[in-house]
Amino acid sequence: MPTPERLLVVLPAWNEEITLPAVLAEIRAAVPDAGVLVVSDGSTDRTAVVALEAGAAVLDLPINLGVGGAMRAGFRYALANGYPRVVQVDADGQHDPTEIVRLLDVAAAEGADVVIGARFAGAGAYQARGPRRWAMRVLSTTLSRLVGTRLTDTTSGFKLSGPRAVRLFAQEYPAEYLGDTVESLVIAHRAGLVVRQAPVAMRPRAGGAPSHGPWRAGVFLARAGLALAVALSRPAPRPVRTSA
Repeated sequence: MPTPERLLVVLPAWNEEITLPAVLAEIRAAVPDAGVLVVSDGSTDRTAVVALEAGAAVLDLPINLGVGGAMRAGFRYALANGYPRVVQVDADGQHDPTEIVRLLDVAAAEGADVVIGARFAGAGAYQARGPRRWAMRVLSTTLSRLVGTRLTDTTSGFKLSGPRAVRLFAQEYPAEYLGDTVESLVIAHRAGLVVRQAPVAMRPRAGGAPSHGPWRAGVFLARAGLALAVALSRPAPRPVRTSA
C-alpha cells in the first residue's frame, strides 16, 4: 500500500526535448524518492523519448490540450497509481526543484491542500511588466479576498496539491487558458480546500520556445478577467472529505 509521503512530480511538456534532461536530473537530485511523470502535450519533437530515456514515466497525448488538460491527465495518473500528493513543475527549467521541499514544508505547517510557489512573495527578482503585471495584481487582490489569505502570484504554475486536491483536480481541473491557475484556485476554495503560498525564485527559461509569444501580453488582462468570471459563475464542486 502507498504511504502518505508518496509524491509525484508532474511536468506538462510541449516540445521540451532540449530542457528536459537537465530538469529531470535536478528533480531526481532534489526529491530522489518522488515519482516523476512527463505529460507530453501533443509534442512534435522527441519530448516523450527523451523523458523515457531519463527514466520518467510518460503520458504521450496525441493532441495539444494545454497545461490544464495535461495536468488533469497527471492528476488522474496520480490517483490511479497511489500518489496522494502532486507537485507541478515546468519542463522549461524556470522552476527550481530544490524548492519543492519548501512547498511541502508550508503544506505541513499550515495544513494546506494547495501551496502556490509564489514569484512575488520576497524571493528572487522576477518581474512582470505592462498588462500582465496589472492583471496579476488585480487577480491576486481579488483571489486573496475570496480565499481569505494573502496571495501574490495566482498565475504561478509551480504548485503542490495534497490528497484532497488531487482527488478534486482529477475530476474538476479546468483545461481552458488560465483555468489551470486562476480557476483551479476558485474551485479549490469553493470545495473547502485550504490554499496557501510559499515564496520561490523564478529562473530564466533554460531553452526551447515558449508556448505563447509576447504578443499575447496585450490580451492577458481581458482573458484573466474572463477566466475569473467563468470560475465564479460555475456551480461549486462538492466539498472534499479529509479521508479517501
